[in-house]
Formats: sequence, C-alpha cells, structure tokens
Amino acid sequence: MAVEPLSQKEIEDRLAELPGWSLDAGRLTRSYRLASHFAATALVIHVAQVQEELNHHSELTLGYHTVSLAVHTHSAGGAVTELDFELARRVEDLAPGHGAN
Repeated sequence: MAVEPLSQKEIEDRLAELPGWSLDAGRLTRSYRLASHFAATALVIHVAQVQEELNHHSELTLGYHTVSLAVHTHSAGGAVTELDFELARRVEDLAPGHGAN
C-alpha cells in the first residue's frame, strides 16, 4: 500500500465516497453512535483487528455509546495517504454490522 501523501484534491475525492468521514487537523476522522456501551466496545475490538491486519493504527476512542477514530500516516510525515482511506473503508464496511450510525 502506498504511503505517499495524497493531494488535497485526492483527499476530497476520496472523502466524497465516505459519508460521515472528514478531514480535521490533518487527519481523517469519524465518530459512530451505537445502541449501547457493549456494542461500542465490540466495534472497537473489531476495528482493532482490522488495524492489526493492515498494520496501520488510528487514535481509537471508546465512549459510552460512541466510537471515534482519527488517522493519518506517521511514516508519511503525518500526511493522509491511501492507507488511511483503506482503514476508513474497512471500518465503514464493518460498522453497520454493529449497528453503528
């Protein structure tokens, strides 16, 4: 997976395909609301598994009924790369199975 920084245009184009995700302070971010703390915890565990598979880790925050992610690529100088979008897409694919919105 490429770890070259994406241009602003590339980031905007990719964000258009990921509703709910945004660029905040140079990181891709998204928060999910879930029905219970247990459901939120299960989503965190599932996201952690995906992060291990990709060897790419976000700031992952568990709240009472919420899960928040913020990600950028350290090895690309803290820029947003395709690897960040791959993680975001994978999380988007699994979140509905946990009832996240």
